[in-house]
Amino acid sequence: MMDVVQIQKILPHRYPFLLVDRVMEVKNGESIEAYKNVSISEPVFEGHFPGHPIYPGVMIIEGMAQAGGILAFESMSGEEQDDTEDKVVYFMSIDKCKFRHPVRPGDRLVYKLDVLKHKGAIWVLEGKAYVEDKLVAEAELKAMIVDK
Repeated sequence: MMDVVQIQKILPHRYPFLLVDRVMEVKNGESIEAYKNVSISEPVFEGHFPGHPIYPGVMIIEGMAQAGGILAFESMSGEEQDDTEDKVVYFMSIDKCKFRHPVRPGDRLVYKLDVLKHKGAIWVLEGKAYVEDKLVAEAELKAMIVDK
């Protein structure tokens, strides 16, 4: 398990764009399960949409991508992990993206990602997002770890 303080040591993102609150499980080189608590106090709800707040799909995918970045960094060898402050994860493509159900304030958005392929600095991940075990979004993410 990894709390937000530990997550901030890995990811460069900060409020209001850090979209992972906690990591529940990491299987290095294989998978990650993390979550974000969606709160009405988030700035995005001022405009999306007044009187009918819906968490934007692009934010769901970005949260998935951040969880994937944590998985990639945590899967690096000990020596490589020492250099993570000088590295960043760039997403190269998002494919097969589908939004199944709206996400609303008060929901716990659970990200589950599995490694489909990993070669060198390139990662291909299958990502799924759930609210109360209901699939709300899915996508295939391709990323590369690069020097800052």
